Amino acid sequence: MAKQIRIRVLSVDDHPLMREGISKIIDSQPDMAVVAGAATGRDAIEQFRQHKPDVILLDIRLPDMSGIDVLSTIRAEFSEARALMLTTAEGDAEIQRALQAGSRGYIFKNASPKDLTEAIREVHAGNKCIPPEVASHLAQHITEPELTGREIEVLTHIVRGNRNRDIGDVLHISEETVKTHISRIMQKLGARDRTQAIAIAVRRGFLRL
Repeated sequence: MAKQIRIRVLSVDDHPLMREGISKIIDSQPDMAVVAGAATGRDAIEQFRQHKPDVILLDIRLPDMSGIDVLSTIRAEFSEARALMLTTAEGDAEIQRALQAGSRGYIFKNASPKDLTEAIREVHAGNKCIPPEVASHLAQHITEPELTGREIEVLTHIVRGNRNRDIGDVLHISEETVKTHISRIMQKLGARDRTQAIAIAVRRGFLRL
């Protein structure tokens, strides 16, 4: 008699080769199997509704929406959903948002197959799975203030090359208020100028280019 599969995994990644590789690793284990795959956030949500997997292996960066938003949407409907973020993103801000959205774990794509399967087992068991290298990213910035939603909006417009006056017009705030937001952004990020602020914000996961 075949051994019963205990851990049913939904694999979400927009790269077919990555999904195929993950499936081979997971399906080689006697206690787990990939029951569905998805390349977009919207498809991931539908696949979860259809299969109700035990664990979602979720890329944080998808072509149509953030993996964090995918998880928030799923958990709003299925509060017990358990997710493990698998990604190349190392920014502490993204890691924090993923954990706040309800992710049970976070693992980088350069992890070994053994680390991946063990992480899936930990998440399935209801435990948190935060590897040391992920914890170190969080620890480096734990005492630093977060950018607010408005500050991220202002920074996004700076990336687009908009002037302070144009940013104020779009966001319906005064040019002086825009300048105040920029000053606070620079202070929070420890940046010397706008270019450095953008670089730091991207590295930490506040922005995606």
